[in-house]
Amino acid sequence: MVVKHGSMSALTRQGTRPEVTLTHCPYCSLQCGISLTSRGGPVTLEPQDDFPTNLGGLCSKGWTAASLLDHPQRLLAPLVREVRGDRTSPLRPATWDEALGQVVDAITATQAAYGRDGVGCFGGGGLTNEKAYAFGKFARVALGTAMIDYNGRFCMSSAATASNKAFGIDRGLPFPLLDVARAETVLLVGSNPAATMPPAMQHLDAGRAAGATHVVVDPRRTPTAAGAALHLAPLPGTDLALANGLLHLAVREGLVDEQYVATRTTGFAPVRAAVGAYWPDRVERITGVSVADLRRTLEVLTSARSAMILTARGAEQHSSGTDTASAWINLALALGLPGREFSGYGTVTGQGNGQGGREHGQKADQLPGYRRLADPADRAHVAAVWGIDPDELPEPGLSAFEMLDRLGTPGGVRTLLLLASNVVVSAPDVNRVRERLGALDFLCVSDIFCSESAELADVVLPCAQWAEEEGTMTNLEGRVIRRRQALPPPEGVHDDLWVMKALADRLGRGAYFSADPAEVFAELRRASAGGVADYSGITYDRIDAEQGVFWPCPATPEGQPDHPGTPRLFADSFPTPDGRARFVRVEHHDPAERPDAAYPYVLTTGRLMAQYQSGTQTRRVPAPSQSSVQPEAQLHPDLARRLGIGTADIVRLSTRRGAAAFRARVTDEIRADTVFVPFHWGGASAANALTNPALDPSSKMPAFKVCAVAVERIGAPDDDVLLTRPPEHSALAAPTPPTLNQQLQKSRRKDLPVLAKNRFLQGVFPFTGEGMDKSATIAPELGYVVPEGVVSQALYLRAGNSSDELVSLVLVRDGVPMRYFPVAAKGDVHVPLRVVEDIDGGSHVELRLLAPEGLAGTLVVDLGLVEH
Repeated sequence: MVVKHGSMSALTRQGTRPEVTLTHCPYCSLQCGISLTSRGGPVTLEPQDDFPTNLGGLCSKGWTAASLLDHPQRLLAPLVREVRGDRTSPLRPATWDEALGQVVDAITATQAAYGRDGVGCFGGGGLTNEKAYAFGKFARVALGTAMIDYNGRFCMSSAATASNKAFGIDRGLPFPLLDVARAETVLLVGSNPAATMPPAMQHLDAGRAAGATHVVVDPRRTPTAAGAALHLAPLPGTDLALANGLLHLAVREGLVDEQYVATRTTGFAPVRAAVGAYWPDRVERITGVSVADLRRTLEVLTSARSAMILTARGAEQHSSGTDTASAWINLALALGLPGREFSGYGTVTGQGNGQGGREHGQKADQLPGYRRLADPADRAHVAAVWGIDPDELPEPGLSAFEMLDRLGTPGGVRTLLLLASNVVVSAPDVNRVRERLGALDFLCVSDIFCSESAELADVVLPCAQWAEEEGTMTNLEGRVIRRRQALPPPEGVHDDLWVMKALADRLGRGAYFSADPAEVFAELRRASAGGVADYSGITYDRIDAEQGVFWPCPATPEGQPDHPGTPRLFADSFPTPDGRARFVRVEHHDPAERPDAAYPYVLTTGRLMAQYQSGTQTRRVPAPSQSSVQPEAQLHPDLARRLGIGTADIVRLSTRRGAAAFRARVTDEIRADTVFVPFHWGGASAANALTNPALDPSSKMPAFKVCAVAVERIGAPDDDVLLTRPPEHSALAAPTPPTLNQQLQKSRRKDLPVLAKNRFLQGVFPFTGEGMDKSATIAPELGYVVPEGVVSQALYLRAGNSSDELVSLVLVRDGVPMRYFPVAAKGDVHVPLRVVEDIDGGSHVELRLLAPEGLAGTLVVDLGLVEH
């Protein structure tokens, strides 16, 4: 595959921007405060000591985030297929005009043939609020389609649905994260912040130091569980029975807060009746958690002056995830926790903008401000802000997996726009998803790198990274924060707001859109005004002055003081019609898939500290802390012994949907009937080739966290080939090893030998252009074969161009472009390659030329390489 790689260092893009920019980490929902600095050298990153969520802490992902800003695999130009319509042909660089033209052609042709819903949009939980809002608007106003959803459906949807049912609002934490340190008891259900968001652990650590008791519910003894006073290890898929069992004990032993239930809630009677069937012995048989541990857990919850119940994906990513979250909410309400000081129920949001991304219109049934697309009043309000008739708005569409599962089928989406999401790794039953993507008439992907999903596309659009854009994010507390631009995007790269505006212009709907994030945010504020997630009183200036503003924050009349925002919800009432929280009766049911003779064990999935989501970014970080982490299957020693599996052996996991290979990690930190794998990889170790797409009927959440699996040993520790699969289009999806420059940095390696030999490809050469879509050989002197047994690296390029038009030099390895170097008309360029790639022995390296057909001139070329 032909891909245009990075050729412009972060340093050369600084211009006159401030040396220090306060912004936020691009990864998880903590949105840790960081500062980016450039003082005549590479961009460096430091944590902000005073930002409330991280207080000077960062995890390994955060510390290495800046290394991707100038990564050699970064996309710097749109890509289209060499043969239009043939996805087996290579991708090649294209102009924006050509790429956007192909997208618009596909949209118009599809909608002419299949109707407006023949085009679909799929977004990501990492988009800024402005981009998430604009994408929802783009689908409904520019395309007129109902078919839009996003990958947050795979993350927060069950907890969001349960919270809306109970509280009338969905905000991950209804209190600041700092409050966690003040809770005397914290019950964490299916959450492992020690690995997934380590800076948050300082709040838990502070609580324990002050005498707090922590209980962790997880089938594995994770680092978080290891530090807790009590670890409950239920069978995956039985958390609902556990919660109902605790509430049964609370009722039986008179520990329900009857006054709170009577004055602040409704619907407890049917819940009280339902949990009567969850006596302790029965719950122990269902879950595997002992009666003694049930009693101890209830004791620490009810004896404390303040207590929190926090759930996360381990409890929620099930076909009954909404009911499970409701069961834990029921327990919290019965104990009188929501609204009490330093107490309550919350859910730990995962993705960077998982909170904001689900508030402003990316979901199939939703409009900005958490308004409902099916509500006439909500439709009228948003339509007025957008300047359209409410009847122009489509009805609610399909949820994420429902839309993906019908791609290319009669009545399904035929052209898909995929923004900041890698569904070939992150969706359940990815073999099925890959097939459905292949059945599309047209696929367009916007991303930073050529992800596994992008490799299947007709058109790939490069986009700006986090440090190159402005906007807002909303973290797990509901704190709206600023993402500030520290450097401009590389030349020719645009952010997604620009792309949506450009497409809308070509579709004749450009007047409704802006590429300016400040203008988009101002419109978002108006659209959200009066909604559940009201941002109308939040401004960029307030965010800067207050380290973020908590929603809801309505605008106040002119001359009145600003609304302070709402750090803590539910102190006096709930945002329901009667001001009361609602109990919801729920029952335990077996998971959608149970073990049997063919698939005798339980598989569960989750995250690792070193990786993030589908790994599109973190698998390319060259630091050993990231790149050396492998996909491992955790097995209990008893299970490993029974199956003849040793540490580091290669094992195949098989389910009814597919198979994947992993290196075995034998550990007593997991139940003997359960296998755990991380989901950050594609290819041979794609965990989601195994997972069950059975959906929660309310949230449409797939059952990521439990399915039936078979395990077998297929190789010894040195059979590494079993963990690889030849890439279908390119090797870009593979983890990136550290480059030599990065290895030689003092902070990383001090023991490498001195480099041995320099090599130069240089000279003065006349040229005649053969076209901007055809790279032409310049001269034999600008090519050579790297000797066997050594590795070569390009370190810099100097070049001059005597003609009157821009030309580009292309560094090619074995016929595949590695870098593009624009050389201006009657100008020169000097590019030090701060991030370089290894070129193995036997590779043919060459500089070629892209120039307008017939253009004549002279080139001065000097490419410096080093061999070692």
